[in-house]
Amino acid sequence: MHGFAYQNGSLHCEQVDLQALATEHGTPLYVYSAGTIRDHFTRLDEAMHGVDHEVAYAVKANSNLGVLRLLAGLGAGFDIVSGGELFRVIKAGGNPAKCTFAGVGKTREEIEYALQQGIYSFNVESEEELRYLNQVAGELGLIAPAAVRVNPNVDAKTHKYISTGKSENKFGVDFEAIPALYDRAAAELPHIRLRGLQMHIGSQLTSIQPFIEAVEKVTPLALSLKEKHGIEFWSIGGGIGIVYHDSLAAGDMHWWDAKSAEERPLTLPQYGEALVPRLRDLGLKILLEPGRAIVGNAGVLLTRCLYEKKGTAKTFKIVDAGMNDLIRPALYEGHHEIVPLTEPGSERRKVDVVGPICESGDFFCQDRELPDFQPGETVALMSAGAYGFVMASNYNTRPLPAEILVDGSTASVVRRRQSLDDLIAAEL
Repeated sequence: MHGFAYQNGSLHCEQVDLQALATEHGTPLYVYSAGTIRDHFTRLDEAMHGVDHEVAYAVKANSNLGVLRLLAGLGAGFDIVSGGELFRVIKAGGNPAKCTFAGVGKTREEIEYALQQGIYSFNVESEEELRYLNQVAGELGLIAPAAVRVNPNVDAKTHKYISTGKSENKFGVDFEAIPALYDRAAAELPHIRLRGLQMHIGSQLTSIQPFIEAVEKVTPLALSLKEKHGIEFWSIGGGIGIVYHDSLAAGDMHWWDAKSAEERPLTLPQYGEALVPRLRDLGLKILLEPGRAIVGNAGVLLTRCLYEKKGTAKTFKIVDAGMNDLIRPALYEGHHEIVPLTEPGSERRKVDVVGPICESGDFFCQDRELPDFQPGETVALMSAGAYGFVMASNYNTRPLPAEILVDGSTASVVRRRQSLDDLIAAEL
């Protein structure tokens, strides 16, 4: 489920009127539903019942301190990809001992900081990185817990920019090379503790089959490493897809029930039913690394229509949010439903919804049939809780939007809107 629905003709987030938030705080404006985040986290946790597991939220999806604090309170672990994300988790009350540090390009400063904070494990992406981790840990007089990321060469059949599990992707170590690498590490790297194994095949997966294929392929490897090197955990990654098409309508059902069959994600019960029997008896702790699945449908971006421009070929609805606020349509060709805050009638028009950025790629949709909203009206870009604000920028010297976290009838500012002075505060 998600917390966005029309109530008495006005779009609400839980019990809060979104138009009231737009009027009070201005636009563009990100709004998140705390109830949705709790619901998705709990559903995934329950789907893995029967397996020793931990849900390690992927901070890169949405790193707002309010969101992280909420998840820390639910007992989440955290999947981080930078020293900055570790800093955020700690500031939000998260436990560094429940953090795993992924990413192909960790710097010395990040490695030292993570070692000093006592993270659970480094997810290492290459032999060169593993040897460097050993060197840095040795110079600090510490032992670095590590898991190597195996690349199982499984096609996740997702967008090329978010596919990570094939041999041509930059992530991980080739499947066939893992046993020898663990042997060399055990023999030659005294400041490394081989604590686990990690994999992740991609994001926005809408079928269970790639997960099954990857788990079945890697299981014998994980068991061999457990027997020979005593590893204690296996991180199977994240990647569970969410609804982007018809996402508002899906709020009245389970959050995964898309109307369009080609984008109907697997359900969380299906995920658990398929994987729990394959993981239950391995004697390994299973880590999950969801991000989008928890926060994607928990957020919207509110934007006000500024002008309508009618040309000979197209009609443009020009809004005050741009690709600097939400880059997914420009970067991934990502789809976001666009709905008025006042419940619309049946009249629809084919339009492009575009932003103010001086780039032809600054659009949120093209040639789409939408309710005929007018200048001055506010609309919501749905499913903007993941890879929205975290990928925002100050391009065209535009202040970053504010972020609001709604919990029931309470709306809290969890990031204030940037001022013009904020934009240049670090410059000399």
